[in-house]
Amino acid sequence: MSAKAIPTLQIDNDRVRVIEWRFPPGAATGWHRHEYDYVVVPMTTGKLRLTDGQGERFADLVAGSSYTRKAGVEHDVANPNPHEFVFVEIETK
Repeated sequence: MSAKAIPTLQIDNDRVRVIEWRFPPGAATGWHRHEYDYVVVPMTTGKLRLTDGQGERFADLVAGSSYTRKAGVEHDVANPNPHEFVFVEIETK
């Protein structure tokens, strides 16, 4: 069994939810579905392994280079790097 990614809730109000995610090497979120549109702000540069209904792929992320996705995304996110990976996720309600 792989390690679990560590979420830290920073803000949760009627407009947004902000979570810092810390992934030790090999850690994963587990399969989940996003109920809101969201923005990811990488705090670390490296790769993430994304597994979804289409299979597995890798995303190269750069610290400070944000991206956005629509609600409904279903996937598992894992850290294949030999170092901790950190990002902040901002969900818009």
